[in-house]
Amino acid sequence: MSDKTEILYSDICELLEQRKFNTLRDLITEMNEVDIAELIDEATPEQAVIIFRLLPKQLAAEAFAYMDSDTRERLVEVLTDRELRLVMQELFVDDVAAMLEEMPASVVKKMLKATSPEDRHEINQILQYPEDSAGSVLTTECIRLRATSTVSEAFDYIRKYGTDKETIYTCYVTDNNRYLQGVLTVKDLLLAKADDIIGELMETNVISAHTTDDQEEVAKTFTKYDLTALPVVDKENRLVGIITVDDIVDVIEQEATEDIEKMAAIVPGDKPYLKTGVFETVKSRIPWLVLLMFLATFTGMIITSFENALAGSIALTAFIPMIMNTGGNSGSQSSVAIIRSLALDDIAFKDIGRIIFKEARVSLICGIILAAANFIKILLVDNMLLKSGVSTEVALVVCVTLLVTVVAAKVIGCTLPLLAKLCKLDPAVMASPFITTIVDAISLFVYFQIASAILGI
Repeated sequence: MSDKTEILYSDICELLEQRKFNTLRDLITEMNEVDIAELIDEATPEQAVIIFRLLPKQLAAEAFAYMDSDTRERLVEVLTDRELRLVMQELFVDDVAAMLEEMPASVVKKMLKATSPEDRHEINQILQYPEDSAGSVLTTECIRLRATSTVSEAFDYIRKYGTDKETIYTCYVTDNNRYLQGVLTVKDLLLAKADDIIGELMETNVISAHTTDDQEEVAKTFTKYDLTALPVVDKENRLVGIITVDDIVDVIEQEATEDIEKMAAIVPGDKPYLKTGVFETVKSRIPWLVLLMFLATFTGMIITSFENALAGSIALTAFIPMIMNTGGNSGSQSSVAIIRSLALDDIAFKDIGRIIFKEARVSLICGIILAAANFIKILLVDNMLLKSGVSTEVALVVCVTLLVTVVAAKVIGCTLPLLAKLCKLDPAVMASPFITTIVDAISLFVYFQIASAILGI
């Protein structure tokens, strides 16, 4: 809760205790619907019901759309059928559909009962689209005009039906069978003459999405063309609805959260952190932890197979963490850069040759710098200050290993996300934990092979 909302909450609690409901109504009706929703989320169940019932119908519906799902569930259970029906009448069908996906069956039944048959049909239609598709986030409430109408007739239509639409700025032109013919804005209408024909003003090259398109691809379309709304059509190019920028912002946040969770080796969830139970959190984390633990077994096997080499030169052991960490960090840098570029469509698998060539050059330069810095550090810090007595041969082994490890790590880090994309997997899976585990094994193997070659152990 923001500082401003906390102050208001204190005042509202005092007004509730004093039962000054008229004063309270005047106070909350001046607030933004998002702040009201936040306020009701933090209130006790009894306070939440009183505050909600004091709100005007339209403001109550707007705040209801921004509330936490648990708060909405509690309100639905205590509101009368009439109160709930008044709220549902003011909500957009896409918002209702999104709410229903988070609610238990009993609450869903009560909410659907409070909607009109027409809205119920549209809500059910949205819920039938595949999860994370364009159809699942669209709204059917948009302005549809006819190509044969005049600008004057278009304005009359917008004034009559625009109140209940998601947006009136962008208008879509369809025929009697809802086939999408063109698009134009209210700006186009304002600058035109009253008797101009819509068909002569509209833009016929319409950017659109299909109902089954992935919502992440739709988000990229919004970003690429700087859209505020995008029409969604079916396979026959009939207009089904639109996706507005406020909904796509939620999609972008959701997709970014999923990628971050995958990059941290967590199975993505759809609940906020504090709303996720302990066992749900464990369930989302343990599969990758188990897999990575077993993969790390190979690291132990490599160390075991070279235990004689370690016994012959104890100094080698001290540098194992540094080599493994440097390799893991190098691989993570490359993988994150490639994963992000793939997400932004800056690169594709066909660019793999150029990508590997670039990362090989970058890694070679980084490896030389790191090896040189480490060689100087061993001579000055380890030997002269700490008196560790590391021989020049051991220092050479460590530095050559660093160079080879950095090159290998960066090449692997840039290649695995591209291969994942080619195999229709999410490249984010090939992020830090996975890359680090693979590079750890490779760096140790390289380390001991170079030590055997140079030190003869």
